[in-house]
Formats: sequence, C-alpha cells, structure tokens
Amino acid sequence: MNRAEQILTAVGGPENVQSLTHCATRLRFQLVDSSKVDGAALENIKGVMGTVPQSGQRYQVIMGGAVQTAFNEINALPQMAESARAGRQLSDAEVKAAARSGGVRGKFVFVDNFFEFLSDSFRPVIQPLLGASLIITFMSIMSTLGIIGNWADPRTDLGPSWSAVNLMWQSVFVFLPLMVAYNASKKLNADPWVGFAIMAVVMLPGFTAMGASDAAYKLHIAGSEVTVIDIFGLPLTIFNYSSQVFPPLLMAAVLGPLWKGLKRIIPENLQLIFVPFFALLVMLPLTAFIIGPLGVYIGAWVANGLAAINNVSPLIFAILIPLAYPFMVPLGLHWPLNAVMLLNIQQLGYDYIQGPMGTWNFACFGATAGVLYLAIRDKEVARRQTAIGALAAGLLGGISEPSLYGIHLRYKKIYPRMLVGCLVGGVIIGLGGGVTTKAFVFTSVLTIPAFNNIPLYGGAVAAAFFTAMLLVIFLDYRDEDAAAVGAKATVATGAPAGAFAVVGSVGTGVRSIDDMPLYTAEADKREVTTGHREVAEKLLSLLGGTGNIVDLQPLAVTRLRVQVREDAGVSGGENAGIVLVKIAPQTWHAVVGSDAQLVAKAVDETLAAVK
Repeated sequence: MNRAEQILTAVGGPENVQSLTHCATRLRFQLVDSSKVDGAALENIKGVMGTVPQSGQRYQVIMGGAVQTAFNEINALPQMAESARAGRQLSDAEVKAAARSGGVRGKFVFVDNFFEFLSDSFRPVIQPLLGASLIITFMSIMSTLGIIGNWADPRTDLGPSWSAVNLMWQSVFVFLPLMVAYNASKKLNADPWVGFAIMAVVMLPGFTAMGASDAAYKLHIAGSEVTVIDIFGLPLTIFNYSSQVFPPLLMAAVLGPLWKGLKRIIPENLQLIFVPFFALLVMLPLTAFIIGPLGVYIGAWVANGLAAINNVSPLIFAILIPLAYPFMVPLGLHWPLNAVMLLNIQQLGYDYIQGPMGTWNFACFGATAGVLYLAIRDKEVARRQTAIGALAAGLLGGISEPSLYGIHLRYKKIYPRMLVGCLVGGVIIGLGGGVTTKAFVFTSVLTIPAFNNIPLYGGAVAAAFFTAMLLVIFLDYRDEDAAAVGAKATVATGAPAGAFAVVGSVGTGVRSIDDMPLYTAEADKREVTTGHREVAEKLLSLLGGTGNIVDLQPLAVTRLRVQVREDAGVSGGENAGIVLVKIAPQTWHAVVGSDAQLVAKAVDETLAAVK
C-alpha cells in the first residue's frame, strides 16, 4: 500500500471518514468512530510526524509541509470516491450539524467555532505571506547594506528597478483584505466571490479618491482624525483598507447568515440570480458605511490597548508576549494579534509585537532541537525524523505547528523548559528597549535581517533557542520510564548492540528501528521452541494473565502490540527480561527480543489452549 492507502486504512477505512480537510500542517479527519483508529500504525507510516486525537470523533494527522500532497493523494483514492458515491461521507454542513446536535464539540461551541473561523480565514493565505516575508527580508538586507534606501517608506525613490522588486511583496499585503474576505465567506458557506466583490468596493481607487474631493471634510472620532464625505446625506468614512483584516472578517460574519436566509426565502430556481443580487444590494452599502469603519475602529482599539502596555513598560510587554504565545497558538488565539501586527505597520509604519513573538518561536524551535539531539543520541529514528522536519519548518519558515503538534504538546515536560527560553529572550529584548520591524514577516532565521536592531533581536532569539535546547537536553523531556526504556530493552532481551532500539513516548508508543519485515518466511518455517514458550508465559503473567488479553500482534521483529481489558493488571517497565510500555489506555508495547513473531505464536497457542 502507498502512503495515502496506509493512512486511510489506519483511520478505519473510507467508511469511517465523514469528512477530510487540512490546515497548514495537519490532515483533519471527522470520523464516524474514532475508536477504530490505529494510532500506532498511523505513526509508523513514513511521512507522518504525529497524531492529535480530539474530542467529537475528530482526529488530526500531522504531515508538516507534505500535508497538501497527502490530502490530494487520499482524496484521489478510488475508495474515497466510492465512499462518497455511496453517501457514506457527509458534507461539511452535515458534519457541522451532527457535531452541534450531538454536543461533540465541547461545552463552548461558539468559542470553538469562532477560532475555527479565524483559523480557516487566514490559513490559506499562509503560503503567499511566507513568500512575501522572504522578499521583505531581501529588501531589508539590501537597505542594511546601503544598496537601496528605506524600502518601507513609500516616499523613498528606489528607482524603477528596485521599485518593481518592492512591488512583489506589496501585492500580497495590499490585497490581503480580499483574500481574507474570500476565505471567510467560503468558511460561512456564502459565495466567496461575492464576499470578495463586497470587500473590493472599499478598495477601489475611486473610493479612496472621494476622500480627496472638495466635498470631503475632517472629523475627530475616538481621538483620531478621519475623512468623511456625505453620500445622499449620509456620512461615509473614507479609510485606506489595504492590509486591514478586521473589516473583511466582520463583513463575512454578516454575509454568511444573510446568504443562508436569502436561500431560504427565494425559490430555488431563482436563487442563481437573486441571492447574489440582494446580497450585494444589502452588503455593499452596509460594508462601506458601517461594517468597514467598525472593523477599523475595533482593530485600532485592540492595537491601542497593546501599545499602551508597551508604552508603560517595554520590558513587561516583551515578557508577556512570548510567555502567552505558547498557549495562544494551539487555541488559534494568535490570529487577532497577527491582524494587529498588520494594522500597526499600516498606521504606525512599524510593528513592535513581532520581535517578542520571535523569542517564543525560537524557544519552540530550540526545544525541538533538544529533542532531535536526544533522538540522535538514543538512536530514536522515528522521533529523529519528526524533529528534523519540525525544525526545518521552524528555522526556515517560522512555522511552529509541526513542533507543537508533533512533539511539544505530547510531552508535559517540554513546555516548562520552553517557557524558560521564552522568558530569557523576552527579558533581553525588553532590557534592550524593544525591537520593531517595518513589515509583517514569519520569524525564522531567514527573516532576522528584517528587524531594526539586528544584534539585539538576533541575540535574544539565539538565547531563547539555546536555553530551551539545553534544558531539554540536560533535563530530558520524557517520563523516566520512557527515557530509560531503550537502554533497558537492550539489556533485557540480550540483543546485540545496535540490533534494535526503542522510544518510549506519551501517545506515540515504542518504535523499532530495524528494517526487517514484520512477517518473514524464515520465521514461518521455524517452530516455536521451549524458550519462546517461556517468554510467552512470562509475558502473559506480566500482562495480568490470559483473561486480561484482548488482542496481541507482532509489530516488528522485537516488539508486540497488546490490547488489554484492564491496565491495572499490567506490570509496566522492565520485568523478567521483558520491557512493557503503555502507549494509550488499554494498549501496551512489549519488547521481547528478536523473535517477536514466534513469541506471539506461543501466546496464541496458550490462549487457544485456555479456550
């Protein structure tokens, strides 16, 4: 089976998949029954960096940068098409309706839906933002070297050639409101192109030009001077909506219910024409007169609040941001702050949040580097592969999700070590007076030159990185039993050095690094010996007896996967020459030596005799 088929089989087959979507790094499955998922098998698939079981029959598979390819491969499988034709897969609307009616999405459904809305509105724009941030970094380097002037100041004459290069990143940020409007409208099941068109009206050159006409006048609102012009006696506020994200989010939040209501009251055979017509008729003036300005004011209010904290004490601000981000990112709470960063750049010409945020990112990557070091030292191949992919995505792209979901959230000891790194980096930036940047960038190694005080910022993120890395290396991140299981297994089974190694982990299980097949012709030809039966007898005793065994299967030449009825009856750790590690409730891995298949046969004989 190829990778897509392996993933689909491990999640319970196409008949168990209600819907499949993806975010920047994760496949997101909505399942019929999540208990059918074979988590150990999933995590043994090449390219899978980890899994994230969730409530409400939801299950996420971390793929890193390969998520789009994996998503396309799975959807291209004939089994998925057949399942869809048979009506076994639910539409997005059906999945959401089932989730809400069944109460599977938690007690605070509105909060869950809100942050999912934010995430899905921004997620598809990540790739162009990543590309644009590297162009910005290139322009920063050219300016630092004195080759060009201030690239971020529109008044600077860069000459035709460099001006053309400078337009390459502006195309993404100027029209970001249109991209967000498209995604947000689509998320709420309105026509995304109608949402795009509604937002576009306030970005037309003609709309902005009205502010320069003789009929325009100035007003002071909430401490700011704004340009207003009367349209049929109604005051229309003229803003520059470039890079704004709050207005398109608010617009889509109104368009979604309106679109749904129009489809209810307009006959089906007339909907193609009149649903978009009435949607535009209502939303165009509503956005221009009310929603757009309201979104600008909300963004300004949030930005002013954060600016007030920063003005009172840059040190406190530089500490709070990196310490808050590790908890905000997994919940999606960081998206509003990203919007404020863009607003700061538009209104102030610079942003002061991204510098402290960078120390959190590098502390996160440092913790991953520490995990990688230990994985290489302890010959944990699977964990090493996960850490390498996550570290590359972080250091080169500034993306923390592979590290968070693939490693950090799975080990309770990583966060305290990482937070110390966040604190150290934040203190350095705060004591240095803060760091700003003139453009929105993803905080990676490649974008360090985009910050105004490169030595201060570089020193802070380096301190955050190495603090977290060294703490993970010297204090470890695994539970004591899991950290020691590899060494115990080698001694317990008497296998030659380098024959196999195992990794104990929370939620990932024990992995073999030998490349031998699970089932071999040689093993099939060999007979179960007295030695194998003795090992089987010891194993059954440690597992709580034959009555406690639900299922037992060989996973590799050294390892068995066992499902038991009660965990309380199992003796974990290293006992009687066998290593037992719990990987999930009622699921254990047993390292029994280099003849796991024959030991499994001996267990089967014993179980059959009991029956």
